[in-house]
Amino acid sequence: MVPKVLIVEDDLLVADMSKRTLIRSGYEVCGIARTVTDAVALALCHEPDLALIDVRLKGGDLGTDIPPRLGNLRKLGVLYSTGNAAKAMTAGIQGHACLSKPYDDVALLRALKVVSEIVATGRASKPFPFGFRVLDSITTGHDLEQRPN
Repeated sequence: MVPKVLIVEDDLLVADMSKRTLIRSGYEVCGIARTVTDAVALALCHEPDLALIDVRLKGGDLGTDIPPRLGNLRKLGVLYSTGNAAKAMTAGIQGHACLSKPYDDVALLRALKVVSEIVATGRASKPFPFGFRVLDSITTGHDLEQRPN
C-alpha cells in the first residue's frame, strides 16, 4: 500500500517542493491545504496515513489545531514542521514529531518514516534527522537529545 500524505503548508513553494519529493519517493499526496479549515476538509475526505503540518499557517491559523479536529483519524501520523521547534514542543500538542525548517529531502523522508514507525509500533528508531524531535513520551530506547547524523 502506498502511504497517502496530506501537506498543510501556506508557503506554496515549500508545499510544492515537499509534494515533488514525496511523489518521487513513492508516496501519494492527497492534497495541499493552506488553512486549518481546508486541511480538516481534505483529511476527512481522503483519510491520509500521514500529515506534514506547518505550525503557523495563513491568516494566523495554527497547524496544531488540526489533529484535535480529526478525531475519526486515529491512525494519522502527524509530523509538524516549523522554524521554531521549541514552541512546537509545548505540552498538550497532538502529534508524533516535529521537524525544524529548513529541512532537506532526506530529512523529510526519514522523518516521515519515523512517524510511520511510531504509528505502527509506538516506538521511534534512530537515526533521527537533524532538527527532528519526537513529541510526547514515545519510546526511543535512548534519550531524546538530537544530534546531527
